[in-house]
This record gives sequence, structure tokens and C-alpha cells, in this order.
Amino acid sequence: MSGERLFRILGLVDDDLIVEAGASAPVRRRTPRRRVLAAAACLAVACGAGFALRAGLGPMGGASGDGAASGSGADSGIMAGSPSGDPGDAATDNEPLSAAGTAFMSYAGPVFPLTTAEPDTGLTAERKTTWDFTAGTYQDGSPRQWGAAVTDGYTLTNPTDEDITVTALYPFAGSFSELAEQPTVTVDGQEPETTLYAGAYAGGFQGVWQSDGGNGYQLDDTTLNLAQPNSWTDYKTLLESGAYLAQALGETPPLDIPVTVYEFSGFQAPHEQYRAATQAIEFTIDQTATTVLTYGFNGGSWDEETGWRQYCYFVPDGIHSLSEKKLLAVLGEDIGHYTLQGYQDGGCRAGDEIDGVSCTVTRAETTLDAVLDELCRDYLDAASGAGRQPGMEEAEVETVPYPLFRRAAAELLVQCGVLAGGGMKDRYSDGRLDDIVCETLIQERVLYLAAAVTVPAGESVDITFGFWKEPSFDYGCSDSENKDLQGYDLVTALGSTLEFTAQTAALANTDGIELVRQNLGFDLENGVTETALDPEQEHYYLEIRPLP
Repeated sequence: MSGERLFRILGLVDDDLIVEAGASAPVRRRTPRRRVLAAAACLAVACGAGFALRAGLGPMGGASGDGAASGSGADSGIMAGSPSGDPGDAATDNEPLSAAGTAFMSYAGPVFPLTTAEPDTGLTAERKTTWDFTAGTYQDGSPRQWGAAVTDGYTLTNPTDEDITVTALYPFAGSFSELAEQPTVTVDGQEPETTLYAGAYAGGFQGVWQSDGGNGYQLDDTTLNLAQPNSWTDYKTLLESGAYLAQALGETPPLDIPVTVYEFSGFQAPHEQYRAATQAIEFTIDQTATTVLTYGFNGGSWDEETGWRQYCYFVPDGIHSLSEKKLLAVLGEDIGHYTLQGYQDGGCRAGDEIDGVSCTVTRAETTLDAVLDELCRDYLDAASGAGRQPGMEEAEVETVPYPLFRRAAAELLVQCGVLAGGGMKDRYSDGRLDDIVCETLIQERVLYLAAAVTVPAGESVDITFGFWKEPSFDYGCSDSENKDLQGYDLVTALGSTLEFTAQTAALANTDGIELVRQNLGFDLENGVTETALDPEQEHYYLEIRPLP
């Protein structure tokens, strides 16, 4: 694996800061003083962006329609590209019925149909979905016309002569960082006991934009960047086989793998003289027998041929937001002899060594499961305190269910990290557990709110879900003609075990909006705010614009 890969991931590598030590045995040495500080800021953006964007601090606008190219959104939505749909194919203003929709830069996911854990329930269902555009329905109570309060109601009917009990599962798109806004549920007006399940990361991975040698750019063939879902069809691919839900309801991946842990504490450094004082640990490993995972380290260098490794971190000074939790977790053969050295800064260059940098290193043998458990707790504790990422509300972190978060981190490590074998993604190949834990918090996934529901023989039960739904949109800083649009998707049967006999869509409190594009059949000018849907049609969409 490449020693400079971490900073190439972040787009922060300068070629003049990579020193080659001989053509036959290249040593890639990062000089991360400026770069690591930027890396920390970049990771804060990556892990805080979900909060900032979800809170509506930046963009105005939109929805996502059919035909969006899968994976076109860039890492964490920060570097999203142009809309992937052809504007010429989209319906124009005042064309209420169209088969096309707009592919927006940020996609919020569709409103999914209710399903059950049982494959064949014997129940029939009617559904009514209402978008309420009352000004101020946005979560902070501001008068801004942003988002909609959604009510998704179901009437389940039991045509048999025996009571039927099912585990109702309500899917919704989101992330752990957004669970302060998870759906509420009532069954015949009463609040049932609920259980939350979480699916794995719903997106994929893509490369880095590189110049094509002319005036354009193209993605390379790496997997360094996240590609969040950007179309309802991405969710169709994810959910239609049932494997995603089965995994969400399944067991946590076992991580009872023996590891040797080197934990660093009791830091000392002459910060009054060297503000970026850094400590590095060096050792040599057999790369076929040893895998090193890190947490709390800011940079590293290594020689691919000799197995020489160097990992470094800025020594915590009690002033800057530097993690006090720093450890190496060694899988396989132990690292053996190592040396510690202090440096003036994160460059760790020969000649920049300094005295007065010290720490206590504690070696212990444990399991990877125990290590990941400790780090997940440490990260959430830090995120909910004074060191939380920009844009992150403490209340939002406190709503993160620890067992689900911990399980999802294990899934990401096993499916995409260094334990994934041939499935390992370049993004996680440096073994940074910081990235695994941090991105588990903000990655998009499908979550399921579960409740046991009994439908008596020959009778019906009403189940209602309510939640605030953010729109899909184009970024306010873009030149997109759609940047002031807000859009909403609905799928009628995707992933559902229920037999729908009728579905209806409705709008409420529409005085502050105009309809721009849709395929639902609403007509505000003529008072048509409720329409019957065809359960055989997979996807409906609605795009609105706030009125001045």
C-alpha cells in the first residue's frame, strides 16, 4: 500500500514534499506539518458536513429524478459534480406530468414503503403519503421554506379468520448523525415500543478527478472517494433483492481477532519553542505477516520493499483539538523493536530532531473487537463534548445508538477496510481506524424502525409514521439553474412485502410554494391536492420552489 495514500485521499499531497530515497527502494516520506493540519480540518469537514448540510446552512433547492448516474456524487457531498441528467429531458415549469425528473447534486433519498420482517404476511395495505409545506416546519422552527413534514399512513387489513402478528419495518434514508429526526410511529393512535436497525453504508466508492490531458477531467480507477447514493435507482439496486435488509437484521461481524496494542499517553513536548512538536515511532515489519492499524496518528511514511514504517502525531498541548487517544493495533506478528523520536514539526525530517518529547507506551494483548469498542466510545464521547466537529450539535450525537454505531463500524472495517481482502477500498488501505469510525457516523444508509403489530382476524389497523423530510437540492454556490428547487421522491413498492390495494399522495399548506416538476398529478391552481397513485409505477417525484 502507498505511504502517501492518506494525503492523496484528502487531495493534500505536494510532489515536492515526497522524498524519493533511491530508485530501487523508494521511500515515500510525507512532510505533513501543513498537510496534517489541513488533513485534520478536512476530516472535520468530512465528518461535520453531514450536520452542516442537513441543517440547511448552505444550499437551497431540489429533488432527484430518474436516470441519475450512480456514484456521481463526490466524497461526502462536498465536491459534488454537475447534475448527471440531461436538462433537455426534464419537464419545464408548469408541466405537472412528466416521466422525467431532475438529477440534483445532493440527494436526500426517497420516502420508502412500509415492509415487514415476515416474507408473506397475508395482509393487504392501503397507503396515503402527505407532504406538509407549512412555513417553519424546518427543524429549527425558522420561517424559511425548507423541507416538508411528511405523514406516511397505512391501513393494514387482515382478510383471514386468524389474528396476524408481524414485525412492521419502516425504512428511511439517513445517517447516524441525523437520528435526532428519526420517524415517530403510532398504531391506532398509540405509541408502540420500537426497535431501530441499521443497514450498512448505502453508497459506493469512486476515484479522484484527474486531468485528461486536455481541458477536461476524468475519474481515475482508484476507490479513494465516497460515492453516496444520488438517485432512487441506487436505492432500488440496494434493496430489491432483500439481502440488504437481511444483513441489517443479522448478526454483528465477529472481530475476535488477537491484536497487540501499543497505547501512547503522558505526552510531553517543548511547545513553547515548537508549536507543532511531533513525535514519531519507527519500526520494520514483514508486510506479509503484519498489519498495522492506527488511531489518533496524523501522518506516516513507509518503504514498500524493506517494510520500514514511521507513524507520527502532533504532541497534544491541551490547547488545540488533538486526540489524546493514540494507539497502534498490530495484527499478526508483533512489530518488535521500535524507536521514538521528537521533531520540530510534522515533517519529521532528518536534522529537525528535538529533545524533550516523551510519552508513556503501554503494550497489551487483546482483541480487535475490544479495540474497536473502545475507539467507538472514545469518538462519540469526544464528538458530544467540547471537541465535537464543526456543525455538529451535541444533542444529535447523543441520539446515536451505540450498539448500532459500533456494529456499523465493524461492518465497514470488514467489508471495505483492511479485513476485506480483495474487497478493500483504497480509502481505508492505510489502516486508519479514525476514518472507519468517523465515516461510520456520517455515511448514508437505510435505517429501519421496527414495531410489533397485531391485526385481528377480519379487521384493520392504522399505522402512521411522521417525520421531517429534507429535500434533494443543488448547492447554493453552484451556477445551476435548479439551485432554488427542492425535490422529493416516493417509491411505491420497493423492498416491501405488503400487497398494496391503493396508494394516495397529498399536499398540505401549499401557500408558500409553487409546483415546478412532478409526475403525481397535483394541480394547485385548480385545487387538486390529492391524487391516486398506481402501485405498479415504481417511482414518483415532486419538485417545488418557495415563493418569494
